[in-house]
Amino acid sequence: MTETAKRRPGPRIEEVARVAGVSKSTVSRVINDEQYVSAKAREAVHAAIAELGYSPNQAARALAGNRANAIALVVSEPTGRVLSDPFFAGVLRGVHAELAGRHIQLLLMMSQPADVGDLVAYLSSGHVDGALLVSLHGEDPLVPMLAGIGLPVVSGGRPLGTTVPFVDADNFTGALEAARHLTSLGRKRIATVAGPEDMAVGADRLSGFKRGLSEAKLPAGLVAHGDFTPESGARAMESLLRKDPDLDAVFVAADIMALGALQVLHARGKRVPEDVAVVGFDDSVFATTATPPLTTIRQDVEELGRTMTWRLLAELAGETGLPPSLLLPTSLIKRASA
Repeated sequence: MTETAKRRPGPRIEEVARVAGVSKSTVSRVINDEQYVSAKAREAVHAAIAELGYSPNQAARALAGNRANAIALVVSEPTGRVLSDPFFAGVLRGVHAELAGRHIQLLLMMSQPADVGDLVAYLSSGHVDGALLVSLHGEDPLVPMLAGIGLPVVSGGRPLGTTVPFVDADNFTGALEAARHLTSLGRKRIATVAGPEDMAVGADRLSGFKRGLSEAKLPAGLVAHGDFTPESGARAMESLLRKDPDLDAVFVAADIMALGALQVLHARGKRVPEDVAVVGFDDSVFATTATPPLTTIRQDVEELGRTMTWRLLAELAGETGLPPSLLLPTSLIKRASA
């Protein structure tokens, strides 16, 4: 065999197109698993690829389809919180599961206010095809900035003050069910450790809680806010007990905050659930390891990650008629705390 033969490159995309009897752009769309290719053409391209032994690498695929074949998962929280809160791990598992087998890379990025400009510059430079945004606070400038550069985005959680596609748990209904459960137990002095006031998840869960108490004709003024950390749950619980030492139930808007709330109740000599019934939200690992095990509202965090990713990829593939928002169901999980 001559040196020239040894160095002969493998089949090119043009040869695949010729053997399949289709255009090079059609081959590109099949390789990139994009829409708007007939079943017949797709079958012909796959047959040609098998016949020729064509094996495109990621760089060739990206060039052929003018795509980066990568998406970013942008979390608007400090790194320490992302690594310690199982919510984010669950979302990441869901995103990864939805990307499995698609040959699309995932970039995990943290967004802080001081770094938004640099983050947008990176995302706008062709490194990614779209972005998943998680844990947005207030009217985060990241959203309009990404919209301004035309980058497709999907938010995990309802964003405040802006309109972008989003996927969220049905936080209102979940909190409503938590309140109904506590009132069904005969509790009358029901408080809540609500989520952050600058996040829709906090507002939606607080609204659902208030609705549940309104149905039972009970006051809903015992409210303290936390920021989805155990420490903030403890501070909020201390505040609620100062307002009403005889409260007999509390809905905590996240299991991770319920850990701090339970510590305070135990330190004050309050028995759970005999003196104070406690209901959390998430059904995270914290719910099963708490003392006592926590009654909570379950949201499927991995499904949240999967659905966000599906919604973004569908938009990137050019699908039409996609829903602007999706709400995933929640359910009450009864354990020993209420």
